[in-house]
Amino acid sequence: MPLPCEVADRERRPLVQAPWLWSGPGRCEALAARARLVGVSPARGPGPRGARSGKFFHNLMERKDFETWLDNISVTFLSLTDLQKNETLDHLISLSGAVQLRHLSNNLETLLKRDFLKLLPLELSFYLLKWLDPQTLLTCCLVSKQWNKVISACTEVWQTACKNLGWQIDDSVQDALHWKKVYLKAILRMKQLEDHEAFETSSLIGHSARVYALYYKDGLLCTVFSVDYNDELDILVSGSADFTVKVWALSAGTCLNTLTGHTEWVTKVVLQKCKVKSLLHSPGDYILLSADKYEIKIWPIGREINCKCLKTLSVSEDRSICLQPRLHFDGKYIVCSSALGLYQWDFASYDILRVIKTPEIPNLALLGFGEVFALLFDNRYLYIMDLRTESLISRWPLPEYRKSKRGSSFLAGEASWLNGLDGHNDTGLVFATSMPDHSIHLVLWKEHG
Repeated sequence: MPLPCEVADRERRPLVQAPWLWSGPGRCEALAARARLVGVSPARGPGPRGARSGKFFHNLMERKDFETWLDNISVTFLSLTDLQKNETLDHLISLSGAVQLRHLSNNLETLLKRDFLKLLPLELSFYLLKWLDPQTLLTCCLVSKQWNKVISACTEVWQTACKNLGWQIDDSVQDALHWKKVYLKAILRMKQLEDHEAFETSSLIGHSARVYALYYKDGLLCTVFSVDYNDELDILVSGSADFTVKVWALSAGTCLNTLTGHTEWVTKVVLQKCKVKSLLHSPGDYILLSADKYEIKIWPIGREINCKCLKTLSVSEDRSICLQPRLHFDGKYIVCSSALGLYQWDFASYDILRVIKTPEIPNLALLGFGEVFALLFDNRYLYIMDLRTESLISRWPLPEYRKSKRGSSFLAGEASWLNGLDGHNDTGLVFATSMPDHSIHLVLWKEHG
């Protein structure tokens, strides 16, 4: 026999859903009627407290029958729309008593807010962690010892974070805790750079007359003119105000050759091994670069001292743009500064790869150029440029000094950090210049805090 409420509601809607899914005035009556048939209280649900007769309920709903009923309800629930599922849950909660509500209170957070770092395999946890930024990861390390252990063990995450800061990475080191410490060290150093607090100053006093030129190599600071040397070739090269480049025998101290062709003072010479192949040279060949006010000349240097200029580079054919008396060559790229900015040539093709302009600070002189950073300066500040963004990220004030227009009265110190900091190469000399009082002003890296 259908219930009266079902007969009444049948006129309004087809009976296609279970009564507890109905909406409208007939729902509560239908639930109450069904509850009376099975001997349960709709406010408490099935169970000892909701049964009018424990024996009656036990006989009516055995465990096997209950599981069958629950399976059927589950199938029906899964067939509902999301809105209907939400309405069903809301209604079941409204029918729950104190025991059920306490059960929800104790278990709902565990069900909804599961600790994926504990439950997922490490590989999946590491994959998810890679999508978080390092600052968020450091915050997550404070959640619990378990989180700190898992996050600190993710080597790739911390290596990537270090790379993004311009840090050099040794992939052979797989100790994740090591890279987390390196990242924290990198953060400190980069903050010092951004706050203009990464350096400190010192002075060398002893000369009785002005120091016109400085030279720094292998940790030794000397007062010499524009020179470079190579022990393997046993030669030294020097540039001069007589527009020539001379090649000297280191062991004998004799001049082996004089290279001509410049029409201005030769303010910079660089002797370096080539790392790329072209029609004019091969990897492993020794190359000499000499620069004056307008041109850069490329010479082959080897066991045969007699050589001819391979190529002449310039930034303007009419000599309207002057080059600064600084030159960088690492075997792959040539970089020189000018009034318009930094010019970078590809040594394999001799083509200009890019011109980095700094319109907000014109006439910056080049001190060093690497894969990640460049070191620049003017009459007031020492600057660090991030070459990935071509933006100036730090500066350090310089005292008033006599900047020689045609000589190297200033120089950079150890330059390996320009290819990326690694936590060890940010020590020692950064910059040196001669002062009007005959002293030498030094800018040094600060020790890590």
